[in-house]
Amino acid sequence: MAAQKQEKSVIWDWLTTVDHKKLGIMYLIAGTLFFVKAGVMALFMRIQLMYPEMNFLSGQTFNEFITMHGTIMLFLAATPLLFAFMNYVIPLQIGARDVAFPFVNALGFWIFFAGGLLLSLSWFFGGGPDAGWTAYVPLSSRDYAGVGLDFYVLGLQVSGIGTLISAINFLVTIINMRAPGMTMMRLPLFVWTSFISSTLILFAFTPLAAGLALLMLDRIFGAQFFIPSMGGNTVLWQHIFWIFGHPEVYILVLPAFGIISEVIPAFSRKRLFGYTAMVFATMIIAFLGFMVWAHHMFTVGMGPVANSIFAIATMTIAVPTGIKIFNWLFTMWGGKITFNTAMLFASSFVPTFVLGGVTGVMLAMAPVDYLYHDTYFVVAHFHYIIVGGIVLALFAGLFYWYPKMFGHMLNETLGKLFFWIFYIGFHLTFFVQHLLGLMGMPRRVYTYLGDQGLDTFNFISTIGTFFMSAGVILLVINVIYSAFKGERVTVADPWDARTLEWAVPTPVPEYNFAQTPQVRSLDPLFYEKIHGDGTMKPAEPIQPIHMPNGSILPLIISIGLFFAGLGFIMMNMDNPIINPWIVAIGGLVITFGSMFVRSVKEDHGYYVPVEQVKADLKKGGN
Repeated sequence: MAAQKQEKSVIWDWLTTVDHKKLGIMYLIAGTLFFVKAGVMALFMRIQLMYPEMNFLSGQTFNEFITMHGTIMLFLAATPLLFAFMNYVIPLQIGARDVAFPFVNALGFWIFFAGGLLLSLSWFFGGGPDAGWTAYVPLSSRDYAGVGLDFYVLGLQVSGIGTLISAINFLVTIINMRAPGMTMMRLPLFVWTSFISSTLILFAFTPLAAGLALLMLDRIFGAQFFIPSMGGNTVLWQHIFWIFGHPEVYILVLPAFGIISEVIPAFSRKRLFGYTAMVFATMIIAFLGFMVWAHHMFTVGMGPVANSIFAIATMTIAVPTGIKIFNWLFTMWGGKITFNTAMLFASSFVPTFVLGGVTGVMLAMAPVDYLYHDTYFVVAHFHYIIVGGIVLALFAGLFYWYPKMFGHMLNETLGKLFFWIFYIGFHLTFFVQHLLGLMGMPRRVYTYLGDQGLDTFNFISTIGTFFMSAGVILLVINVIYSAFKGERVTVADPWDARTLEWAVPTPVPEYNFAQTPQVRSLDPLFYEKIHGDGTMKPAEPIQPIHMPNGSILPLIISIGLFFAGLGFIMMNMDNPIINPWIVAIGGLVITFGSMFVRSVKEDHGYYVPVEQVKADLKKGGN
């Protein structure tokens, strides 16, 4: 038997951890930092547009902010925040002790974080990327974009590797690590949506990685894949980008659907209506969402046949989405609803997302899209999906799972105040942008002339961002206040919930389940409350529990990738202080050297002894 766990300092423990729960919290912290950073940029951009012909930001700075805001929000904020819940909750919901590959899980986090830092470094080397988050060629070519675009390319490339390997890990975990009795059709909806989202990542991030590699070759080594004068094709980049870019919306929104599908039944005191239909609707949405990338390119000139096919396919997505909407409504119908903060966010998500979906159907019509395409109408639609859908769901998930993750409740009074301020601010900000778009205000402009009828709605939109910012500040205050004054959670299930994560004690032991649970139904914990004694039946005797050791190698591998990326970027810099090849090769040596050490070093993990497991059970364990 391997040795028992060694004691470590707090900092070293977090730097070397492979525990899915700690990594979930690390994703939550990192995603929140990037979320705040991108939010501040959005606030500055709205201040610039508050009045006509403002000079708060220069045109160049506005372009850099608009690029970084979109890029950070999608890649470095929304994705890791969803990964935070997926990391923490999925193993608990399926009755597993960890993810399938704990080392790879840690590696995924650190590589994502290294990519985010690499992208952020651009501000210290001549400014951020300025070609928009889509990086359309030729705007992103070496002729038009500075070295900031190289940070975009390499930063996303490194970060994308982390996202990709994490998604593969989730897929393997869900397929192989389920507790006895947890069939695929007994998986909680959050697990199902995370599973399908991870599948989309597998197929969508791969073409993105290939496209970024080609763009890097164009910019750094003078290749000509996207340069028309040399035989390249700019439309090729648009196809590659949107083959990734459109599924990316569903990669984010499907786990958000999953969160809503957990919160609404819990606080409606009812089983989720139409579980099977919800599962298959998710699959259909994912499939159609992957196949309709070219509806972003109606104005490129693909022709009426291609436009019609992609238009019809896009509008078809409304059908399975409608199934989900009605099932959430039927779940609430007749339920004993508790309108706490989590439920307020979950229930408000439904009408908000419907509005975003309706404008999506409008934009799916090719002739109409010609009118709206470069106006604020698209900006409003997009934010109703991303903020009105994903961010509201993230807040619902935060208030729902926070007690399990941190061992105390968030303050409900502050939470409800946060909800109303943020929700009102959201609609003030983005609803009027529909009207601005219909009035013809173009998007991606840093200022506009007065006396065009645009002043009032732009002013209202900016006031809305102040409300949203005040709401986020209230959330931060709530987190700090609750850490010191919040109600401590001493029970496993403070919500009287239905799924397995509420069967483990709070705080959750390092091994999650003292004995792997036997699952006998959908909503397994609720089933045991009705048909059993309220606790999960064990599927195994009490025995020593094998756990993996922590490792510093994921962090070192990520540092190596960071310097490898930085070295390639330096090849486009004027007079770099050190030879770029030395930095790039040095980074690759660190990365591959660490991988070699991992391959040859034997690490058998450690065992939690039976005595400790029994002692934990006496203290209220599962």
